[in-house]
Amino acid sequence: MGIVREAEDVESGVVGARGGGGGGAEVTAPLLCRKDDVESKIQPEAAECGEGGSLRMVLLSTAVAVCGSFEFGTCVGYSAPTQSGIVDEVGLSISEFAIFGSILTIGAMIGAVTSGRLADFLGRKMTMRISAIICIFGWLSIHLAKSAIMLYFGRILLGFSTGVLSYVVPVFIAEIAPKNLRGGLATSNQLLICSGSSATYIIGALVAWRNLVVVGLAPCVILLAGLFFIPESPRWLANVGREKEFHTALQKLRGENADISDEAIEIKEYIESLRSFPKARFQDLFLSKNIYAVIVGVGLMIFQQLGGINGVGFYASYIFSSAGFSGKLGTILIGIIQIPITLLGAILMDRSGRRLLLMVSASGTFLGCFLTGISFYLKAQGLFLDWVPALALSGILVYIGAFSIGMGPVPWVIMSEIFSINMKAIGGSLVTLVAWLFSFAISYSFSFLMDWSSAGTFFMFSAASLITILFVARLVPETKGRTLEEIQDSLNSRR
Repeated sequence: MGIVREAEDVESGVVGARGGGGGGAEVTAPLLCRKDDVESKIQPEAAECGEGGSLRMVLLSTAVAVCGSFEFGTCVGYSAPTQSGIVDEVGLSISEFAIFGSILTIGAMIGAVTSGRLADFLGRKMTMRISAIICIFGWLSIHLAKSAIMLYFGRILLGFSTGVLSYVVPVFIAEIAPKNLRGGLATSNQLLICSGSSATYIIGALVAWRNLVVVGLAPCVILLAGLFFIPESPRWLANVGREKEFHTALQKLRGENADISDEAIEIKEYIESLRSFPKARFQDLFLSKNIYAVIVGVGLMIFQQLGGINGVGFYASYIFSSAGFSGKLGTILIGIIQIPITLLGAILMDRSGRRLLLMVSASGTFLGCFLTGISFYLKAQGLFLDWVPALALSGILVYIGAFSIGMGPVPWVIMSEIFSINMKAIGGSLVTLVAWLFSFAISYSFSFLMDWSSAGTFFMFSAASLITILFVARLVPETKGRTLEEIQDSLNSRR
């Protein structure tokens, strides 16, 4: 997110750096042996050991990084279970709480447009470290707040950190992941986002809103501590010319006995290929060779938000209460179903493919919103009032489950795959900014839309989901199992 240099295929790419310096030194002689030479020399036992070492360090590094994703989830989910407590204690009006809920996205937009340069200049680890520290100040501001201003200030700080983390975490994960695990590990980002929001939904129904801040502080502390035990992204290190650290980090990630010569060569060659590209400009996005990727990336993010996820996520308790169901129980149930379904999506990501997941997910969000709209329509007409709470609950749970399996994680994964090498930073920046802009529009206007027509609001969301299915079927390419170069060839052939 932000000025995105999204994650490259681990076996063929490296994220280019305008913010970094150096790089491009020749690979030393011991690293120049080719795959066909070394394969015959590596015993199965050694290869097995290398794979084990690789998997352990990659999983540890991913586990530490996704603490930032968990933090993202706590920030997004915090407003849902705390609305009544904050409104009663601080004395916010409905419009003031709408600002509190949606102002997170303003901070996130600021974070989004600075995150790429921060990550390029400071490195992935340092960027995550700074974001965690800013998050801590944001949570403390909310915990100590006596007025709307302090709440807004803390929320903006959390938003800024969220914008940065939403970029740097998936980039870091995809830069360290082997190709065959890239989709699954990248989806762990969404899994932990859902876990964070689930935790706030469930715990927030049981504790006061000030005490719920602890759920947001905990992942910040774990992230700060964990960063001391994992390597920096080898691709970033190679880009900025830190040769020795590059080889050390890559060896740690691939295992002590793993041969990294081929991968090191590919990374170095990729860096050199980046140098041959002219400096990308924003207007280059609208050239014929890039416009298709822009349409796909921006379109997916717009439809993701027009489906209403941030309205539902920010105001879940209010939705359930409006339908006559317990707000606390409803948010707990949302928290319970999100995690296993997102985990299922992570498993299916590299098996069923991106397009199928998106279409199944959008079909589910259509059904969920339609059922919820029907429940509010029946309530407004005074018909079958006993059915209204059950219909609303069923609709929201179907919606959240369907979103978690596809429309949540897949657009971000596709965004990291569809832009050409030299356009990733600017293209990702545009896509992410559009996502946060529409997120703000939906989250801020949701309470006003519900006052206008609760049924109409959800029928509009369901219509957006129907259009999403058509958009995916007609325009979105399948990227499962393809290298980034193969994806680009496929996109170019459709121009």
